[in-house]
Formats: sequence, C-alpha cells, structure tokens
Amino acid sequence: MTTILSRRNILGVGIAVGATAVASGALATAAEAQESFGANLIGPARGDQLHLITFNLRYEGGDPSPRTWDERRPLVKTVLWRERPTVLFTQEGLYGQNQDVLEDLKDHDWIHLGRLGGSKSEATAVFWDRRRLKALEYDHLWLSDTPLLIGSKNWGNNVVRMLTWVRFLDLRTGREFYAVNNHFDHQSEPARQKGAQMNLDVIAPWAEAGVPVVCAGDFNQVPDTPTYTILTDGGLVDTMLAAEEQVTPVYGTWNGWNPVPSEEERRIDWILTTPDVRILKAGVNTYAKDGRTPSDHWAAQALIELP
Repeated sequence: MTTILSRRNILGVGIAVGATAVASGALATAAEAQESFGANLIGPARGDQLHLITFNLRYEGGDPSPRTWDERRPLVKTVLWRERPTVLFTQEGLYGQNQDVLEDLKDHDWIHLGRLGGSKSEATAVFWDRRRLKALEYDHLWLSDTPLLIGSKNWGNNVVRMLTWVRFLDLRTGREFYAVNNHFDHQSEPARQKGAQMNLDVIAPWAEAGVPVVCAGDFNQVPDTPTYTILTDGGLVDTMLAAEEQVTPVYGTWNGWNPVPSEEERRIDWILTTPDVRILKAGVNTYAKDGRTPSDHWAAQALIELP
C-alpha cells in the first residue's frame, strides 16, 4: 500500500485540533445550525483561504415531484450563492445539471466528462472560481484495472465509477495544489477499497513533491471502515474531524430526503487533505426549505489555507 506520510504525525495533529474544537464549544446545536442559513455556513473565502464544497447533486430524472431537478435547482443555487466555493466538487450531475450549476455560479469555470464518455451519464465535475484559480492540467481516470479506458469497470461494481483530478495555480498566492473528485461504488466494498488505494497511488507523486492535495467526493462508505482507513492510514486527513472549528455537528451527509439533520445518519461525503494543509473550518450544510432538501445528500464544506 502506498503511504503518503506518517500516520503518527497526522493523528497527533488531528486529535489535538479536534479536542480543542470540542473543548471550546465550537459545535453548534442543530437549531443553531439551521438558523445560520439566514446568511451562510462558511461563506466566501477571505485572504489566502480556499473554500471547498463537495456536493452529490442527485441525478436528474430519478425522482418525481417535488424532487425533480427543476424544483431542486433553486435550493442548490441558494447553497452555492451563500457559500461561494472556491472549488466545488459535484457527483451524479448529468451534463445539463452541471451546465445549470455553472450558469448559477457565474464566476466559475469547470471540467467535466461523463463516466461513459463525452456528455454521457453522470460526472465527477470540478468547478472553480476563475478569478482566483487557474487550471494547469487535469485528467479523468476510471476506477478499474484499466483506468484510462473510458467506461471500464472490473472490480465487482455494476456501475461505472471514476475520478477527476485538476492541478490548480492560486492566482493570489502563486501556490499550486491538486484537487481530486471521486464517486465510489455504492454496492461493492472491494471496489471501494481498490478505489481508495488507486487514489493514494495517484496522489503519492504529488505529495512526495511537496504539493498539497485535496481529495473529495462521495465515497459511499462511512468513517472507521477499511475504505476510509486506507485513505487515512495512507496519509490523508479528514477535514471534518481535524478542523480548528467545526461549524456544525458531525452530521451524516446522506439525508435520504429527510430535512432534519442527524449525527446518526451516514457520513459518506468527505473532504480529505494532505496534512500540510491548514484546516480552519468544516461543516455539513443542512439547508432545507419548506421541508425540501436540495439533494438526497447534504453538502460537506471546508475552509483551508495552503502551506
């Protein structure tokens, strides 16, 4: 297994920071978290900070009213307009949905490829604020033994799965970093574990060169499982647990259309980083309106600073 950095160093930082956040009362109650959406949860990044959001959009066409994309799109737009991510990672979005997101964000650019090639099927799209970041290179890889073969799958998963990575230049600071967007399989645990190892193999050369990495997505698995442990033992830090300030409780991110957030639900959407990244804030965005949620997932957010 590829090891990016020492697990001992990561745990020392993560546990100490997490304990400080809890001791200082950084966790909000559910009611306080809901009330905060009169404004925003984290909001636009300031100074050298970068605001990251990963958001499974729920694919268009799979649900009747009031869960159609046309009905949910304004709720998604509200989340994104209030939060103003520097980088947005989306999963499950079809080409038209991702075009809508791009139109709603206005100041962002994007990279997209359907998992069956071209505009076909869902994508692991990456959006970024073009006023702040410039994409220097990117690629799409399929989570399989033939990662360059479009639409390939052979790890026991019935659904094609992929990742997209982008190397960014921060136009404000001159720093570079890599961002990886994933959508792991929802049925096959062996496929998820192999996908986790593939992420480490992809990330390792960048981390060894001293370039910070952000690895996000819908991993379709909860923490403290082999899939999660492969990534964290391999050197990645869970922003939700290691943040200097947890702006919400550690809610599950799969809501199943339930507008009431719960810490008992599955936290399957993560934002991970290499341990050189400073994690200022993290939270789960539980915005809902009139009992309706933007998606069957809540968005996960993190505010970071590059070294």
